[in-house]
Amino acid sequence: MAIACSDDNEFDGRLGLRISSIFVIFIGAFIGCWLPVHVSRHRHVQSPGRLWTFAKYFGSGVISATAFIHLLAPAGEALNNPCLDGVISDYPWTEGICLMSIFALFIAELLMVRYVKLGRRSNKNHQDLPDENGQAYGTDRSSAQGHTATPEAPYQDNPSQPSVGADIEAHSAEQAESDDTHVPSSSATLVNPEETLHLHGESYASQITAVMILEFGVIFHSVFIGLTLAVAGAEFVTLFIVLTVHQTFEGLAIGSRLATIDWRGRQRSTPYYMAFGYALSTPVAIAIGLGVRSSIHPHSRTSLMVNGIFDSISAGILIYTSLVELMAHDFILNERMQTAPAREVWGAVLCMMLGAALMALLGYWA
Repeated sequence: MAIACSDDNEFDGRLGLRISSIFVIFIGAFIGCWLPVHVSRHRHVQSPGRLWTFAKYFGSGVISATAFIHLLAPAGEALNNPCLDGVISDYPWTEGICLMSIFALFIAELLMVRYVKLGRRSNKNHQDLPDENGQAYGTDRSSAQGHTATPEAPYQDNPSQPSVGADIEAHSAEQAESDDTHVPSSSATLVNPEETLHLHGESYASQITAVMILEFGVIFHSVFIGLTLAVAGAEFVTLFIVLTVHQTFEGLAIGSRLATIDWRGRQRSTPYYMAFGYALSTPVAIAIGLGVRSSIHPHSRTSLMVNGIFDSISAGILIYTSLVELMAHDFILNERMQTAPAREVWGAVLCMMLGAALMALLGYWA
């Protein structure tokens, strides 16, 4: 027979400190997410290439540890609570829901990639249709006469180039006179050269989709930890400190990815909105939690099931994102990293492991 779930919370006052947590966590999260985007767009801000490299790979490690330590483990604790009985206790739902989440993302990305590729092929076939003079649409006449049209100074990313840090510093110096200089390329137009020197051939749409999925998974999780912090008891101060660092690290992870994308046209302001939205998630949840604190029961049957299910979904999102979109694309599928000096590769791996280790350590307290 299952034990009864608790219908109380551990709220013990200290309302002023709890209200201050709303603003402190917002500032930490916003700065962490906004800073990489801001620095990447303002060449007068001195930003060493190695710092960008560190932020990028450190953030990948943070996301990986968040998925396993801060989402999957708490989801298991919630759904395996002794007070839950019935169907929820007869199956390892934590892992099952996480697995379904991973496959849902895989199928969604597969469909998106096919849609983009087939759309490009259709457009190419249309452009190759001959006009009334027998020349294909979109074909340069000089090419038809045996002359090859050469793109204007495209950027070539090859293994013989110096390290990422050196590339970034050199390119940043050349671009110091203009904040929004575009570098023509045969595969992409680069607005943020610090991190977009090699885009692994992804389409613009796939990059945006990946970073939005990442932010969605993190925000999902952030809402619940905000509600938990609002009604925490004796451990409130510890949770407050840990979650401030936690949200700042996650913000850095998201911001470093937002900064790699060549946001075009009206979408150039999108990363700032996304940074603001991420920073608001936990503070808004804390404010709501304080407002309805008498109705929040973190250890009730309903709360345990809701938290467990949504943490499992978020874990699946971040596991897929960290393994496929971050680790695989940054190392295994990245032609530059395949031939880069061992020192550079293992330095990036160590940065990623450091981010994972620090985030995993925070899991000891929260």
